[in-house]
Amino acid sequence: MLRARDAMDLAYARPLDLAALARIAHVSQAHFCRTFRATFGETPHRYLQRRRVERAMFFLRETDRRVTEICLDVGFASPGTFTRTFRAIVGQTPTEYRRRADVRAAPTCLTMAWMRPSSFGAAGL
Repeated sequence: MLRARDAMDLAYARPLDLAALARIAHVSQAHFCRTFRATFGETPHRYLQRRRVERAMFFLRETDRRVTEICLDVGFASPGTFTRTFRAIVGQTPTEYRRRADVRAAPTCLTMAWMRPSSFGAAGL
């Protein structure tokens, strides 16, 4: 499971195939989905979405790149899907997040831990 998750972390911006991830973990697709969720607390798809949103959050805070450009660079196929997913995970749209992002000088490890979105989304479910 860790190898598959590491592969997702490295290739988050590319389309990932569930069959390939299951092969990396040396299990069937169904077993991979069940075990991944039991191990990490979320489905492989949701993990990948959250990973992409985390990366987008960094780009929104640290660059002046357009939201659409960031959306495509982190692996989302459309700005609408990106905005909907971003809002579900972070609780605000990418544009609102960028506007409200307060960049302060702090060690990167603290910033990453503080800014990491919850697995449970904005609703806290």
